[in-house]
Amino acid sequence: MVEREVKAEGVLRLSSMVLAAISAAIVGLDEQTKTVFFTRKRATSRKLEVLWAFTIIASASSGYHLLQLCGCIAIAWLRKNHSQVANKFFAWIRLLLDQGVAYAMFAVAVAATEGSTVALRGVNPLQWSELCNIYGKFCRQVAGGLICGFAASIAMAVVSFFSARNLFKLYSVHHRREISGLKKWRWNLFYSSFS
Repeated sequence: MVEREVKAEGVLRLSSMVLAAISAAIVGLDEQTKTVFFTRKRATSRKLEVLWAFTIIASASSGYHLLQLCGCIAIAWLRKNHSQVANKFFAWIRLLLDQGVAYAMFAVAVAATEGSTVALRGVNPLQWSELCNIYGKFCRQVAGGLICGFAASIAMAVVSFFSARNLFKLYSVHHRREISGLKKWRWNLFYSSFS
């Protein structure tokens, strides 16, 4: 049962990492050049700063999930060798980092969607024109990257659920009995070495 949970968490972390990396690559590498009124203009993610922030945060969250995936593999290996891997401090750190990354990814995806909506529809009172009429390919690729970003943030929220479950399992009565039995066994082993 525990192995299945670790495998499921590993698969979710892998999917979070891949989706975040794909969204960062799609949005970050997207560009289109058009001639507008005899001048060549280029649309990139750096022109709209929220898209650049989306690229950076998606890349960072992908790297974070790569590190955590390595941690999942290490935990699975340690559990296979019958080692007790339960530390409340590290479980709390892991939960807080997972939730922070999930919230940051979701927040930047929402902000990038809002910025893209302004580029899509324009703002007439401010005389901002619709840019997606000119840069159609660019806007479609940004939309695809944002969809991947939202899928990554949903996967990260589920990973955060796994982290919370793993943390609160450490506070359960069953886990305390298991640890106290392990401590008694170690204590008896310690005293038997003196006899």
